[in-house]
Amino acid sequence: MLDFLSPYWPHIVFVLSVVMGATAAIHVAMTKEEVRSAVGWVGVILLSPIVGALLYLIAGINRVRRKVIFNRRRLRQGGVLAHLDNYDADDISVAMEFGRRFLAMKTLGDRVARHPMTSSNEIQLLDGGDAAYEEMLSAISAAKRSVILETYIFDRDRIGRRFVATLGEAVARGVQVRVLIDAVGARYSVPSVLGMLKDVGIRVAVFNGNVIVGLRQPYANLRTHRKIMIVDGAVAFTGGMNIREDFSRTCKGEGCAIDTHFRITGAVVADLFAIAAEDWHYASDEILDGEEWQIAAPAHAPGHAKLIRAVASGPDRSVETNHKMLMGAFSVARSNIRIVSPYFLPDRELISAMATAARRGVVVDIVVPASNNLTLVDRAMTAQFDQVLKGHCRLWRASGPFNHSKLLVVDGRWAYVGSSNMDPRSHRLNFEVDLEVFDIPFAEDLERRIDRSIETASRVSLEQLRARPFAVRLFERILWLGSPYL
Repeated sequence: MLDFLSPYWPHIVFVLSVVMGATAAIHVAMTKEEVRSAVGWVGVILLSPIVGALLYLIAGINRVRRKVIFNRRRLRQGGVLAHLDNYDADDISVAMEFGRRFLAMKTLGDRVARHPMTSSNEIQLLDGGDAAYEEMLSAISAAKRSVILETYIFDRDRIGRRFVATLGEAVARGVQVRVLIDAVGARYSVPSVLGMLKDVGIRVAVFNGNVIVGLRQPYANLRTHRKIMIVDGAVAFTGGMNIREDFSRTCKGEGCAIDTHFRITGAVVADLFAIAAEDWHYASDEILDGEEWQIAAPAHAPGHAKLIRAVASGPDRSVETNHKMLMGAFSVARSNIRIVSPYFLPDRELISAMATAARRGVVVDIVVPASNNLTLVDRAMTAQFDQVLKGHCRLWRASGPFNHSKLLVVDGRWAYVGSSNMDPRSHRLNFEVDLEVFDIPFAEDLERRIDRSIETASRVSLEQLRARPFAVRLFERILWLGSPYL
């Protein structure tokens, strides 16, 4: 057989390259919404026969098509929360308390996000890993019915082992426990924590792949970056915190990394559960709809307390939802925009929106770490600092340990916190979850935290950037070209 085909291998390769290249190029033209991305991929496919098509299969197909099986209607039909609609925020109260421009933000969220703005919520800021982990572990220890935990990284270290032990004790008490870890994030520890979790009876699933065999194709570049934990359908935890000892001062001392997490109760817990349960079903095929997964009724009457929306983003039907929310927030700002981001690589649209706000007289402060845990990402984002500074925004390098927090406040009234970084990966490739919060005390608390960071930060200037050696700046620009996939 091989002897028969050997004279024809050039013809076979040619036909294969044409078929694969044409198929990939057609898929690019029909599915990509950004013309620069489409042109780039077509160029790669045409200039690299076969190899270009394979690269596109691995890294270029961004949408996961999956059924949305968990939503408000399903929760109501199951009796989980029969009067959930009563907790949806109304336009009149938002306009009266926050003004018509922030009513426009609610309208934007209603149209681009899958979940409504809800009332009767409480949100507690958990400062640093020790505070967040203790609250989460205490909640697991008190669990009576169920725990679902979704995370990007779950390390097999001292903090990870504490979670494994506490979750195992919950299983022993009869609590239903589910743990979902991203396939890429699970590889941060060798060996992974999966075996330890299974050994204590915990049901575990891996998102988009298998830790041993490899990643699920053609979605190898798509990850769940979400951090969600729901206990007894009553209390939720979300934010930027992975499960690893790098964020624990007890384990790592004063030089530990900094992060911000949040403890939430109220009507929005149902939506956070819906997001996590949908991801669990996608990875395991199990539907979490038994009595143990019912959502507890909020402690407050409808219309009470903080207004919060759960904003899910991802390369499915929620693609770029977080990006759209940021564009809207920058457009309604009048006095200030305060941003904290560990990986600041906004696309041209976001840079233009920030610069336009700054040119209108809005004070735009962007705080990034002086020391970063990802050197290549830090170099890439430094390469585009000049674009932000030319737009009259102020850029600060925060001193001290690496800060992994993702915080945004507009005019001291509207806040946006969660797992999303301000980079192309979070906006187009990762599955993310954020909270849109309408609450003046909460926003002011975040602003005070940002002010404290700025007090000890160094301001970045165009003169400083241009004074660096040409070779350094060229190297950073080369890295910047690959920033969408860093």
